[in-house]
Amino acid sequence: MKILRTPDERFDNLPGYDFAPHYTEVADGDGGTLRIHHVDQGPKGGPMVICMHGQPTWSYLYRHMIPVLTGAGLRVVAPDLVGFGRSDKPAAREDYTYERQVGWLNEWLRSNDLTGATLVCQDWGGLIGLRMVAENPDRFARVVAANTGLPAPQNTPAERGAKVREFRRTMKTPTMEEMAMALGDPDPEMPEKSFAYWQRFTWDNEDLPIGKLVSGIVDGRSMSPEEIAAYDAPFPDPSFKMGPRAMPSQVPTLSDDLSVKENLRAWGVLSKWEKPFLCAFTNNDPVTKGGDRVMRERIPGAANQPHTTIEGGGHFLQEGRGVELARVVIDLIANT
Repeated sequence: MKILRTPDERFDNLPGYDFAPHYTEVADGDGGTLRIHHVDQGPKGGPMVICMHGQPTWSYLYRHMIPVLTGAGLRVVAPDLVGFGRSDKPAAREDYTYERQVGWLNEWLRSNDLTGATLVCQDWGGLIGLRMVAENPDRFARVVAANTGLPAPQNTPAERGAKVREFRRTMKTPTMEEMAMALGDPDPEMPEKSFAYWQRFTWDNEDLPIGKLVSGIVDGRSMSPEEIAAYDAPFPDPSFKMGPRAMPSQVPTLSDDLSVKENLRAWGVLSKWEKPFLCAFTNNDPVTKGGDRVMRERIPGAANQPHTTIEGGGHFLQEGRGVELARVVIDLIANT
C-alpha cells in the first residue's frame, strides 16, 4: 500500500486551529503502518469526549466546539480518519473500505487506551464511531449522535436493487448542481438513487472541491476564504484526495452491499445499549433527516433522554451550530 503524508507546513496558521498534533501508528493491513493524527485538548483528568468527523472534513470541523468543551472541564480527543486531515493517506481509492476504516480507528482507540469516553459523531464519524462503540462497549460511557446513522438496509426488493445498481453503473458524472438537487429532493420511491448522485460525483471527480463542498452545505454562518482553504489544506494535490472520493461509495444503501452484515452485528449490541444515548440532529439536513428516529426507537439508552432538534446548521452543524452542539454535550455529561 502506497502511503502519502501531507507536509506539516500545510497546517500552519489555520484560522481557529492551533492545536498541537498527536500521532499513533497502526497496522495498515497490508504489511505496513499508518500514522493517525488526533487533537488532545483540555484537562487530562477531565471527562473525555471523542469527536469523530466525517467525509470530506477533518478535525478542523470541531474547532468551534473544542474551546467550549474544554472550558467546561472536559478533555477533547478528535482524531482524523485515515485519508483525511493530518492522518496518512493511502494513495489508491480501492485502499479505502468501511471495514478498514473501522479497524484502523479501533486500533487507534485501543493503542491510546481511551476509556470512559463520550462519543460525539456526525456523518461518517457515526458510521465508524458507532461501530467502535459496538466493538468496544466498555470504553464508552455515552453517545451524542448528530446528523449520522448506522445503515443496515434489509430485504431490498430484487427489482429495486437491480434498478439502483444499473443506475449507478450507467449514470454520467453529475455536475455539482445536479448532485445538490438530487440530495435536496430525494426520490421518495428510490432514495438510494438520489444518494448515488453523491457517490458518483465524489468517485469521479479527480480534484474534488472539498472546501467548496463544505462551505456550500453549511447553514448559519458564512465561512471565510481562509476557513474554506483550511478544509483543502490536507490535500496538496488531487492524489491526496482518494479518501474523500472513495468513502461515499462505501455507504451501504442496499441489503446486499458490503458491511451490512457487520452493521447488523453492531445493531445487535446497540439494541441492548443502556448507557445514555442522545440524538442532536438539525432540522435542515436532507442527507440524514429522520435518521434519529431509528436510534431513538431501537437503542434502550435513548429512552427518556433530552433529544433535541437544532434549528439550522445544515449537514455540518459543527460549523453552523457548533456552540449549541457543544452545550448539548456538556449538559448530557453533567446530568448523567
